[in-house]
Amino acid sequence: MIRYRRPKQDDAVIMHLIETQLVPLSHMTKSQLEQVRKDLPGRMNRGVTLIASPYYEGDPVGFVHFMLHGDLLYIDMLAVAPESQRKRWGNLLMAHAERFALSRGCKRSKVMVDSGNANGMTFYQKLGYFNIKYHAKNQCYELEKRLS
Repeated sequence: MIRYRRPKQDDAVIMHLIETQLVPLSHMTKSQLEQVRKDLPGRMNRGVTLIASPYYEGDPVGFVHFMLHGDLLYIDMLAVAPESQRKRWGNLLMAHAERFALSRGCKRSKVMVDSGNANGMTFYQKLGYFNIKYHAKNQCYELEKRLS
């Protein structure tokens, strides 16, 4: 099931997923990563976080954090625990985020994928995202999709 984030219940698991699934793929320096870690609590409160869980009261097996900017859905972070990958949790999270955005007038979605994240690139391309730009400074690809 997909539900909204419950900070007291979910944040420790979310932070663990970020540290184990997202940070290792990043090309940021140690000081940049420390700044990101410091900014995470505020960042999590600025957008919407959906949780994938096997049942309503269960702990997260994955999450998606996103923000809406005008007609743009920006996927900030998506991570699924290794033991829960390839079980459609990522697809469900993205479908819910996209439906949420569509209901609020968004027409397109954007995500940044680190250059070393081949699985992430494949995942988003299967969902209809296409590469529009490579950001050499950040070593990541910018992908976009039209929402309908």
